[in-house]
Amino acid sequence: MNKTNKIELAQSLKEKFSKANVAIFTEYKGLKAADADEFRRQLRAVNTEVKVLKNNIGRLIVKDGSLGNDAKELMDTVVGPTLVAFSYGDVAQAAKIIDKFSSTNEAVKVKTSLMGDKKITPADVAELANLPSREVLLAKMLGTMNAPVTNFVRVLAAVPRGLVTVLSAIEKKKADPSA
Repeated sequence: MNKTNKIELAQSLKEKFSKANVAIFTEYKGLKAADADEFRRQLRAVNTEVKVLKNNIGRLIVKDGSLGNDAKELMDTVVGPTLVAFSYGDVAQAAKIIDKFSSTNEAVKVKTSLMGDKKITPADVAELANLPSREVLLAKMLGTMNAPVTNFVRVLAAVPRGLVTVLSAIEKKKADPSA
């Protein structure tokens, strides 16, 4: 690969790092081709792109410092064959697939990764995998935001309801004078 191609590849990958919500680095030494294809297919379904990162290209990407110091430190420590999963959608979904795949396939091991411009450890990736999906989190947040308003409406409705109940009881008492 000549220098021009390396620079073009570095620019392309730098753009992916900038756009991605999270870039999860994994070791894939010994991964069978069929398993790699299945891994990519599962990740593609959740808007996650997988690329092989050459270490010298990774160092070229962070050379100017535009991705931050954490990215530069991370690229300086990356060794061995590395797959990077660029998640453009729900971070938790991508982390779940990677975590599950790494637990069933010994060839895939999560490395220190990047979330935005911050380093995250493999334990952090596992925590992301335990998060509920984005839709569930949004539903919980909406329910929490909606609860005070709903309770306030119930309290306001209780006053007229109570008055109607009292008037109904008085009406029944007047209709049946023996009681």
